[in-house]
Amino acid sequence: MKEITLQTQITACTVDELDAELRQLVEIAKQKTQDAYCPYSHFHVGAAALLNDGTIITGANQENAAYPSGICAERTVLFAANANHPHTPVKALAIACYTNGHFTKQAGTPCGACRQVMLETEHRYGQDMQVILYGEEGCYVFHKATDLLPLSFVSDNLKGD
Repeated sequence: MKEITLQTQITACTVDELDAELRQLVEIAKQKTQDAYCPYSHFHVGAAALLNDGTIITGANQENAAYPSGICAERTVLFAANANHPHTPVKALAIACYTNGHFTKQAGTPCGACRQVMLETEHRYGQDMQVILYGEEGCYVFHKATDLLPLSFVSDNLKGD
């Protein structure tokens, strides 16, 4: 038996410490929280994806009375980016959460399903995708989506090698 240690590099910073491109992406994600349809949870999530060509795609969570039928902001934006720009990799993804009249103090973290979609998007293009999680007290910057889902399941796993 052997023990394996996994390490993830996360940069903790303020919004002001991000470069201009990522600051803009975070601001857009924050704005998109107001477009969320969340009459059940009242938890507004906005996301903005920056593509390699400079295009920015946005999304917000969309709830449904039949709970499994809703979709998170992260998947909304990544599915839109992948469907409408299928040959352009996603360079960065920013996520912001808003509830009870203010943005969350701590950066909101994506659910497992969203992490899997982020990972698949990164794997699809063979390019790292930065993930920026916004909170009023600071941001977390992941340099690649795989850092959010270690020991992940990708197409290579289907080969059985």
